[in-house]
Amino acid sequence: QVQLAESGGGLVQAGGSLRLSCAASRRTDYAVGWFRQAPGKEREAVAAINLNGDTQYYAEFVKGRFTISRDNAKSTVYLQMNRLQPEDTAVYYCNARSTLREVLTGPADGGSWGQGTQVTVSS
Repeated sequence: QVQLAESGGGLVQAGGSLRLSCAASRRTDYAVGWFRQAPGKEREAVAAINLNGDTQYYAEFVKGRFTISRDNAKSTVYLQMNRLQPEDTAVYYCNARSTLREVLTGPADGGSWGQGTQVTVSS
């Protein structure tokens, strides 16, 4: 099973930007999703991208602010986050599964998960 490692989190002021990276241990023939979990809340899908990178999904609350992309040559998926708000504060995780559909609708513990990266947005 592929291993994933997130990076790029940190502390940023409201209105700022961060770029998260999800690096895979080997060639990633998978769809990949970014999820987040804030304290006391359920984990939620943020964005996802298919294997070829030509289909993306965005949660309504990030549309127009976040962009997901991938560089298959580097086995890395990115999440560019702009105009960050305090409500974006959470641990962000990436998840890899066979298809985009599985990323978005499969069992919560399915596929490969990274360890997460903390994003904190101050007001």
